Amino acid sequence: MIRRHFLGAASALAILATIAGVPAAQAQETLTGVTYIPPSYEDLAYGYQGFVEAVNKADPDVLQLDFYDSGRLLKADEQLPALRSGNIDLMFHTTSYVTRSLPILGILGLPGVVEALYENPDRLKRGSPLFELIAGELEKQDLKLLTLGGGIFEPEYIWSTANAPVTSIDDIKGKKVRVVSYEATDVIEDFGGAAVRVPSSELYLALQRGTVDAAVATISTINGRDLNEQTANVYRLPLTAFAIGIFMRKDRYDALSDEEKAALDAGVEWFDAESVKAANEEYFAKQYWPAFKEAGLSEYQADEAAMQKLDEVSEDVREEWIGQVGDEVGRRAIALALGKES
Repeated sequence: MIRRHFLGAASALAILATIAGVPAAQAQETLTGVTYIPPSYEDLAYGYQGFVEAVNKADPDVLQLDFYDSGRLLKADEQLPALRSGNIDLMFHTTSYVTRSLPILGILGLPGVVEALYENPDRLKRGSPLFELIAGELEKQDLKLLTLGGGIFEPEYIWSTANAPVTSIDDIKGKKVRVVSYEATDVIEDFGGAAVRVPSSELYLALQRGTVDAAVATISTINGRDLNEQTANVYRLPLTAFAIGIFMRKDRYDALSDEEKAALDAGVEWFDAESVKAANEEYFAKQYWPAFKEAGLSEYQADEAAMQKLDEVSEDVREEWIGQVGDEVGRRAIALALGKES
């Protein structure tokens, strides 16, 4: 009786407010968001922390984010299934981890393509033709891509130990090399290396114990996991790369009110403009690289002949990826990434 009376009174108040021309108060919408990335990755955490802050400040009475980092709620491989099942509303995810489930994201890690994307971040900004192509393909799986952070992070290079240096393509032969992305796996194997899949959380010990001789990694991973303590050389051959995307289920996004979408968009716009730019320019170029070199890191640049060899080997990788996403979509995506189509 008490519950029925309360609901009846609440309904009456809402009706009276409408008659009086005063809109009834709406309950605040709360979205549950996750990432497995810990704050120790300062360059990556800067992006998701800024996004959460921007959303929560945009219109606090309308929309708030309940956000969990560091895999506190879900591990990396649990995020996408949880999003699809509706157990979470929003996720940050590095694209390299989910290309098997979401193959269109493979464009962001294709060898022979990543250098062009890195040098031209506008090609992945929200609203760009390539971004819209990727977002359209994801919508076919009922996924809403909100942003890719404004581009890809600096490409992943080969970092090796003092006992097993990799300073050229020839040095890869016979080495055990940690790789995450499937795109780079094929290239390492074509160069005669043994590709080993090791989570970044286990990579320090794997290098220390000789389980792997080298790692294909971004400088963010090297810094975030203190891998500079176990690596002495870096061969700057751009094998692959990744972005961090913010994803929702499309039906969940579509169900938000215009006011809720506007509050969410405040964070999305900030993330698209600031995340990758800050990481690549402020963290990597100005902080990490100078510090590592000063500490004694030996750096080896891939010459023109090496880049040509990489491009030749990568052709099969690109064709395999095109077969996964479809000929028309795949070739257009590559053309857009390379600036050959607008």
